[in-house]
Amino acid sequence: MRVAIAYLSYSGNTEETAELIQKKLLSREASVDMHRIGIDAPIHPSNYDVLLLGTFTWANGSTPDEVKDFVLEIGYKPTNIAVFGTGDTQFGYFCGAVDKLVKFYGCKWPGLKIEQSPRGSQESLIDTWLKGVMQHGKRIA
Repeated sequence: MRVAIAYLSYSGNTEETAELIQKKLLSREASVDMHRIGIDAPIHPSNYDVLLLGTFTWANGSTPDEVKDFVLEIGYKPTNIAVFGTGDTQFGYFCGAVDKLVKFYGCKWPGLKIEQSPRGSQESLIDTWLKGVMQHGKRIA
Protein backbone atom coordinates (compact mmCIF):
# COMPACT_ATOMS: atom_id res chain seq x y z
CA MET A 1 0.00 0.00 0.00
CA ARG A 2 1.29 3.43 -0.95
CA VAL A 3 0.56 6.23 1.55
CA ALA A 4 1.37 9.95 1.66
CA ILE A 5 1.36 11.86 4.92
CA ALA A 6 0.96 15.60 4.31
CA TYR A 7 1.09 17.76 7.41
CA LEU A 8 1.56 21.26 8.79
CA SER A 9 3.15 21.76 12.19
CA TYR A 10 4.29 24.87 14.05
CA SER A 11 4.81 23.57 17.60
CA GLY A 12 6.00 20.11 16.57
CA ASN A 13 2.96 18.19 17.86
CA THR A 14 1.45 17.53 14.44
CA GLU A 15 4.88 16.62 13.06
CA GLU A 16 5.42 14.20 15.95
CA THR A 17 2.02 12.64 15.23
CA ALA A 18 2.84 12.36 11.51
CA GLU A 19 6.17 10.69 12.29
CA LEU A 20 4.53 8.23 14.67
CA ILE A 21 1.93 7.38 12.02
CA GLN A 22 4.76 6.89 9.52
CA LYS A 23 6.58 4.54 11.90
CA LYS A 24 3.42 2.48 12.44
CA LEU A 25 2.72 2.28 8.70
CA LEU A 26 6.29 1.23 7.90
CA SER A 27 5.99 -1.57 10.45
CA ARG A 28 2.96 -2.75 8.43
CA GLU A 29 5.10 -2.72 5.29
CA ALA A 30 3.38 0.25 3.69
CA SER A 31 5.31 2.57 1.38
CA VAL A 32 5.16 6.03 2.97
CA ASP A 33 6.05 9.46 1.57
CA MET A 34 6.18 12.43 3.95
CA HIS A 35 5.11 15.88 2.73
CA ARG A 36 5.60 19.07 4.74
CA ILE A 37 2.84 21.43 3.69
CA GLY A 38 4.19 24.78 2.55
CA ILE A 39 7.75 23.44 2.24
CA ASP A 40 7.83 20.40 -0.07
CA ALA A 41 6.86 20.23 -3.74
CA PRO A 42 3.16 19.60 -4.51
CA ILE A 43 1.87 16.03 -4.40
CA HIS A 44 -0.88 14.29 -6.32
CA PRO A 45 -3.32 12.23 -4.21
CA SER A 46 -4.05 9.98 -7.21
CA ASN A 47 -0.48 8.61 -6.87
CA TYR A 48 -1.39 7.09 -3.50
CA ASP A 49 -3.83 4.58 -2.09
CA VAL A 50 -4.38 6.89 0.89
CA LEU A 51 -3.44 10.49 1.68
CA LEU A 52 -3.28 11.28 5.39
CA LEU A 53 -3.70 15.02 5.95
CA GLY A 54 -2.45 16.43 9.26
CA THR A 55 -3.08 19.86 10.72
CA PHE A 56 -3.32 21.77 13.94
CA THR A 57 -6.24 24.06 14.76
CA TRP A 58 -5.76 27.79 14.73
CA ALA A 59 -7.64 30.56 16.56
CA ASN A 60 -10.98 29.23 17.79
CA GLY A 61 -11.31 26.32 15.40
CA SER A 62 -9.81 27.69 12.20
CA THR A 63 -7.87 25.77 9.60
CA PRO A 64 -4.39 27.27 9.03
CA ASP A 65 -3.97 29.20 5.77
CA GLU A 66 -1.18 26.87 4.59
CA VAL A 67 -3.53 23.88 4.82
CA LYS A 68 -6.21 25.80 2.92
CA ASP A 69 -3.59 26.55 0.25
CA PHE A 70 -2.70 22.84 0.11
CA VAL A 71 -6.37 21.98 -0.43
CA LEU A 72 -6.58 24.52 -3.28
CA GLU A 73 -3.30 23.26 -4.72
CA ILE A 74 -4.80 19.77 -5.08
CA GLY A 75 -7.67 21.33 -7.00
CA TYR A 76 -10.29 18.63 -6.45
CA LYS A 77 -11.77 16.54 -3.63
CA PRO A 78 -10.04 13.15 -3.70
CA THR A 79 -11.88 10.30 -2.00
CA ASN A 80 -8.73 8.75 -0.53
CA ILE A 81 -8.09 11.35 2.20
CA ALA A 82 -8.11 10.76 5.95
CA VAL A 83 -7.56 13.67 8.36
CA PHE A 84 -5.67 13.83 11.64
CA GLY A 85 -4.77 16.73 13.84
CA THR A 86 -3.54 18.05 17.13
CA GLY A 87 -5.10 20.56 19.43
CA ASP A 88 -5.50 21.76 22.99
CA THR A 89 -8.82 21.49 24.79
CA GLN A 90 -7.98 24.65 26.75
CA PHE A 91 -8.12 26.89 23.69
CA GLY A 92 -11.02 27.41 21.34
CA TYR A 93 -12.67 24.60 19.48
CA PHE A 94 -10.67 21.38 20.02
CA CYS A 95 -9.32 20.14 16.67
CA GLY A 96 -11.89 22.20 14.78
CA ALA A 97 -9.73 22.11 11.64
CA VAL A 98 -9.97 18.31 11.64
CA ASP A 99 -13.77 18.44 11.79
CA LYS A 100 -13.92 21.03 9.00
CA LEU A 101 -11.62 19.05 6.69
CA VAL A 102 -13.44 15.76 7.33
CA LYS A 103 -16.71 17.46 6.41
CA PHE A 104 -15.21 19.24 3.38
CA TYR A 105 -13.78 16.02 1.94
CA GLY A 106 -16.71 13.83 2.99
CA CYS A 107 -14.23 11.41 4.53
CA LYS A 108 -15.25 7.79 4.92
CA TRP A 109 -13.89 7.63 8.48
CA PRO A 110 -13.76 10.09 11.38
CA GLY A 111 -10.81 12.38 11.91
CA LEU A 112 -8.12 11.53 14.44
CA LYS A 113 -7.88 14.14 17.20
CA ILE A 114 -4.80 14.24 19.43
CA GLU A 115 -4.53 16.38 22.56
CA GLN A 116 -1.18 18.15 22.07
CA SER A 117 1.39 15.31 21.80
CA PRO A 118 0.63 11.73 20.67
CA ARG A 119 2.67 10.19 23.47
CA GLY A 120 1.30 7.85 26.10
CA SER A 121 -2.28 6.64 26.06
CA GLN A 122 -3.09 8.56 22.86
CA GLU A 123 -0.95 6.16 20.87
CA SER A 124 -3.82 3.66 21.03
CA LEU A 125 -6.07 6.26 19.35
CA ILE A 126 -3.64 6.30 16.43
CA ASP A 127 -3.60 2.50 16.24
CA THR A 128 -7.40 2.28 16.14
CA TRP A 129 -7.72 5.07 13.58
CA LEU A 130 -5.02 3.63 11.33
CA LYS A 131 -6.61 0.20 11.42
CA GLY A 132 -9.86 1.62 10.03
CA VAL A 133 -8.15 3.80 7.44
CA MET A 134 -5.85 1.05 6.20
CA GLN A 135 -8.65 -1.53 5.95
CA HIS A 136 -10.64 0.91 3.85
CA GLY A 137 -7.56 1.94 1.86
CA LYS A 138 -6.92 -1.67 0.83
CA ARG A 139 -10.44 -1.85 -0.60
CA ILE A 140 -9.89 1.22 -2.78
CA ALA A 141 -6.35 0.25 -3.86
